[in-house]
Amino acid sequence: MINSHIIFETDRLLVRQYIFETDAENFFLLNSDEEVMRYIRATKSKEECDAFLKQIIESYKINPLIGRWAAEEKAKEKFVGSFAIIPIEGTEDIQLGYAFLKDNWGKGFASELTKAGLDYYFTNTQADHIYAIAELGNTASHKVLFKNGFVHHGVKREGDKELTQFIYKKPV
Repeated sequence: MINSHIIFETDRLLVRQYIFETDAENFFLLNSDEEVMRYIRATKSKEECDAFLKQIIESYKINPLIGRWAAEEKAKEKFVGSFAIIPIEGTEDIQLGYAFLKDNWGKGFASELTKAGLDYYFTNTQADHIYAIAELGNTASHKVLFKNGFVHHGVKREGDKELTQFIYKKPV
């Protein structure tokens, strides 16, 4: 395990702040893969990834409770992907999201991190809800979100993408 600020853990996974020197290559592998980024955003070059990662790391100083973080498998001390609790661009709303390297698909990591991420978020903030956004065709993410208590909250267009918005309301 890389010594850095741990955000939260599950039985199998650790979510921690990124460290540029040790995470830049894995961050690039994740963000440059067309299949991984298919439903998230356009792929990025190495230079774009490095600049984006530096921006992410800087944002930890502004609000250490939210951000984009590295997810690693504890048993193997291996980077598996990214988990995020971040603002929805242009709003005050917060969303949860994730992305995994392809060899980590189908292992239940998305559900595991979503469940633990909800616990983390509602334990550490006064919020009573959080959103998730997934493209209409991203049925795998839709299943993860429904499984973890999110409900459909409308559809919106962003450029040429049709997005499904989900909401999770903190149990009272």
